[in-house]
Amino acid sequence: MTDAHTQHATDNQHATEIMFTAEFWDERYGSTDRVWSGNPNPHLVTTVAGLAPGDALDVGSGEGADAVWLAAQGWRVTGVDVSKVALGRAAVHAAERGGQLAERITWQQVDVLSWDPAPARYDLVSAQFMHLPRPALEALHRRLAAAVRPGGTLLIVGHHPSDLETTIGRPRLPELMFTAEQVGATLDERDWEIRAETPGREVTDPDGQPVTIHDAVLIAVRRG
Repeated sequence: MTDAHTQHATDNQHATEIMFTAEFWDERYGSTDRVWSGNPNPHLVTTVAGLAPGDALDVGSGEGADAVWLAAQGWRVTGVDVSKVALGRAAVHAAERGGQLAERITWQQVDVLSWDPAPARYDLVSAQFMHLPRPALEALHRRLAAAVRPGGTLLIVGHHPSDLETTIGRPRLPELMFTAEQVGATLDERDWEIRAETPGREVTDPDGQPVTIHDAVLIAVRRG
């Protein structure tokens, strides 16, 4: 590897490390009134349909759309995020929906690189579009899986690596993307019923042209 390539790799690693800090996300959320759409993630809505409400963990809860939606369906929700700014905004969003709904949600600031949820604590664990370096991501997925009760559901959704071949403008960080099959490989099939899917959906690229992108969707139910 040349010195230029070595420097590029070092700079790239430094940039990605910054992306996982509270300071980075506080600045991003603080730079605008809203980062995300305010709508719940569609794979969460589809997966939860038909499930009896229980205790849910929303990992990387951001501005709280998923957690608030789950609470509106009767779930008791713990929403965790690295950003205090995002959590404050989420709490306001929940309060605007009414005290009874807000009381069903607990907000916690955590660093997912080191945080460990309680084992067998949740009926649903959802992590939507959390992209970390592979060793850290696999370690997180194992901790999240351990937090699922028997009969509970683990839902992990991310950007599929094939999106890098589109014009949608994904960051050129293939090492942060994953397939559902890679997530499923971290689970023991003796303990889980596993579905690994790659559904496509239509969006528009920066030039306004239609583009099909794909999500990595892992839905696993712990055998009871």
